[in-house]
Amino acid sequence: MKTIPHCIRLAAVALPIALSIACSTGLTQAVAAEAFEVTSPGTPDGGTIDASHAASANSCGGGNQSPAMQWRNVPSGTHSFAVTLFDPDGAKGLGVIHWVLYGIPASMNAMAHGAPAPAGSVSGINRTGQPGYYGPCPPIGDVPHHYVLQVYALDLAPDALPANLNHDAFLAAVTNHVLAASSTVLRYGR
Repeated sequence: MKTIPHCIRLAAVALPIALSIACSTGLTQAVAAEAFEVTSPGTPDGGTIDASHAASANSCGGGNQSPAMQWRNVPSGTHSFAVTLFDPDGAKGLGVIHWVLYGIPASMNAMAHGAPAPAGSVSGINRTGQPGYYGPCPPIGDVPHHYVLQVYALDLAPDALPANLNHDAFLAAVTNHVLAASSTVLRYGR
């Protein structure tokens, strides 16, 4: 009498259980749909950005141009998008907010390198206490910092939020309104 290998016996038991769970919870649709995704053209996830993105103030020496980005697989029900750029390494690990932008029309799926904020969008407050993009400026000699570029698909109308929200106020305002979010990590050092 031949015995059935353990891995085949285990698969014969586990597969029907997994399929039963997936079917009863609706996970089959989630698996079939592609996830919301953001990329920065020309810069892979974890890739290094050039000085054109760095802040132009003080000794940072950059062009203060926002990175290019594009997103796909937008969830149904999306009425607007928001973008944030956060440096978790900045301020000695306390983090630095470089950009908060929201009210981006749902008809958009990309922003070009250095492009102005889209018409109708609303700027939040960055690390300087001012609205708009403020590029990276890590201390000279630090290991390159990580900059998390996050795009949110929201069920909010583009004009739903007031101007000049800081990062914390923005996150509080969009609680229960985020349909999906995706990020890519950009690196920069001096």
